[in-house]
Amino acid sequence: MSIITYKNLKNILFKLQPESAHNLASIGLRSIKHCQPALRYLKDRYFYTHPMLEQTIFDRKFLNPVGLAAGFDKNGQYILSTPALGFGFTEIGTVTPLPQDGNPKPRLFRLKSEESLQNAMGFNNLGADYMLEQLKKLYFFDYPIGINIGKNKITPENIALRDYKQLFEIFSDQGDYIVINISSPNTPGLRDLQNEQFIKDIFAIAKEQTDKPVLLKIAPDMSVENALNLCRSAVDAGAAGIIATNTTIDYTLSSDPDKQSFGGISGKILQEKSYTLFKAIAKELYGKTLLISVGGIDSAQEAYRRIKAGATLVQLYSSFIYHGPNLLKEINEGLVELLKADGYTHISEAIGADFGVKSE
Repeated sequence: MSIITYKNLKNILFKLQPESAHNLASIGLRSIKHCQPALRYLKDRYFYTHPMLEQTIFDRKFLNPVGLAAGFDKNGQYILSTPALGFGFTEIGTVTPLPQDGNPKPRLFRLKSEESLQNAMGFNNLGADYMLEQLKKLYFFDYPIGINIGKNKITPENIALRDYKQLFEIFSDQGDYIVINISSPNTPGLRDLQNEQFIKDIFAIAKEQTDKPVLLKIAPDMSVENALNLCRSAVDAGAAGIIATNTTIDYTLSSDPDKQSFGGISGKILQEKSYTLFKAIAKELYGKTLLISVGGIDSAQEAYRRIKAGATLVQLYSSFIYHGPNLLKEINEGLVELLKADGYTHISEAIGADFGVKSE
């Protein structure tokens, strides 16, 4: 057995401050893309696909339905390495028009007793021009990529549309889909943009600037009624999909001693809150738009629960930090077994099964 296991690596990384550990890991991910034998070894070990899991979405083949959520690869630096970790697609960003440092440190915390993370990063990234350079380097790289976009911290709410318009222009022919992020809790006033008028305005701009599918990512802390109204407005305005959910500021969920009074919480303790809101949205919108579920997904059983509740795709972040790339293989292998156990021959038959209607 190799001594280079994720468990051993995690023991080292978890001795460091979370952001320092992330920066160290990022060096490895940026470096390994230049070593084809290492990439092939990792992909052979962790990437799993099966005809039952393959889907064509946005005219792009997804070899498995489990993606890397936004926030991990903020600058598009690990795209070439992501498949080797087992992910079927990646969502890069959140990217803003101008580079920005984000919020003061420390701003990332482990809630280890609950396999969760708490972050107040604040869209720290190298800016849209840098991200565009990374994407243009990919040439013939065949892998689904979403681009998560947000406004700069210094941009007032009343002209926030300007930032999003600029980002639609810059990435108009990049990636496979674009995600509007107005649900992060770490940029002051950003969640105030989660209103129906802003949604109508921003999707009107999106239609003018890009032919790419544009999705909306929502927060888990809205009431079901408000979330449904917002998502309906988005779909009516042209949204190609809904991603639910972002991190939570419901600090009552955690009793971990390292919990902070700021920032958004992701991971296992968000699982039920995220699932409950997702299913309420899916009950209303399944079959009318693409649905992606994220928040506390840490097993094949949980991924399958989201799929049966209407998710065509699912995303991970925190559980990957705690369990490593083997989790991706376990989830995808497990999904095939769960599909077979229920008598399905393809994942499309299970999507939305809770509602008694098979996906087309």
